[in-house]
Amino acid sequence: MSTVDDLRRVIRRIEGARPPRPAAEPVERVVDGELHETGQGTIVLVQREYPLSHRHGAEPLADAVAAPLALLARAARVDGDVAAAGGLLFLDTETTGLAGGTGTYAFLVGAALVEGDRLVVRQYFMRDFDDEPALLTALEPLLARAAAIVTFNGAGFDLPLLETRFVLARRRWPASLAHLDLLRPARRVWTGWLPDCRLSTLESAVLGLAREDDVPGGLIPLLYFDYLRTRRAGPLRRVFDHNRSDVLSLVALVGWFGRALVDGSSVRPEELAGLGRLWEPFDLERSLACYRGALGAGLPEPVAQWARLRLAWWEKRAARWTAACELWDAARQHERFDPRPWEELAKFQEHRARDLAAAHAIVQDALGLARAAGAAPSVLDAFTYRLQRLTRRLERHPGRC
Repeated sequence: MSTVDDLRRVIRRIEGARPPRPAAEPVERVVDGELHETGQGTIVLVQREYPLSHRHGAEPLADAVAAPLALLARAARVDGDVAAAGGLLFLDTETTGLAGGTGTYAFLVGAALVEGDRLVVRQYFMRDFDDEPALLTALEPLLARAAAIVTFNGAGFDLPLLETRFVLARRRWPASLAHLDLLRPARRVWTGWLPDCRLSTLESAVLGLAREDDVPGGLIPLLYFDYLRTRRAGPLRRVFDHNRSDVLSLVALVGWFGRALVDGSSVRPEELAGLGRLWEPFDLERSLACYRGALGAGLPEPVAQWARLRLAWWEKRAARWTAACELWDAARQHERFDPRPWEELAKFQEHRARDLAAAHAIVQDALGLARAAGAAPSVLDAFTYRLQRLTRRLERHPGRC
């Protein structure tokens, strides 16, 4: 017998002695879900219910139900009636990539609705790309009953992706459905004093939530592709937990915004200043009250400097010169040289108070501080030019003060 035949016989003997590999545990069992027949195929459905008294971090879910939706929609520049019957649909997706486009799939969609005295979170998962018609079919009744969709950065990613998947499947996407993207108001409130406005940052700094053993978002597509290749569903348990926590964070953030917009005293001074920026385009008096309240509550630097100058700008526009000058005077005491309040005070003394000597003294002091601080050449040139011009005017009118 040939050597090749001997080798094959040895291999068969070895394989016959090897214990059979256990079948992979079904994903629906791993994630504590069930198979859900949609009429267009089968997907995995995981459903969790939370009483409205449940706290996500420090935020009770009930606050989202009590939130003044019309007020929040106005502040977030939402078109459409978010307070209509049907309620808010909180939505978050996990996808096969972050670039979008027709080649990107939403393989897991988390959706939450308030039903009676409970928040019901449903997660729809497709075990393979062939399950997409079933997943889209499952989403259609949720979209049909909702008054508005709530997302975080959904305008830039989640909703365009889902709309693409619906269009490619020749299904109608509800384009008229109101959309509340919490990223927009979050940026106006927290930009400048938080390192960024990612949802994970807001969870820890605002909601008081510390995720344990959370899977990084950039790793999620790789875990799904690994599941498609090996059918090992164990690592997907963390993906479902991540998605569910994202959805709950949307609910908690709506509650936070609703409470803060009604009662600014319930938030930190930094957040109150951010609410002032949020209100500026819609309710100026409320915005200015937020700035004043934040400064009066001991707003820390450098946010306080920004708030002083922003408030002074509006006081100037309203010709409330005493208030504006007080703010500029406080702003020029800042430990780091800032040319803006010095320039504004000089312009006020020159053009409103008609006190050339006072304007000259302000500019002279500002130029000295700018040189000591190593200010940009453009700043030095501007103060030098203004000082020379004021000097010439004083020489022509030595009696003017």
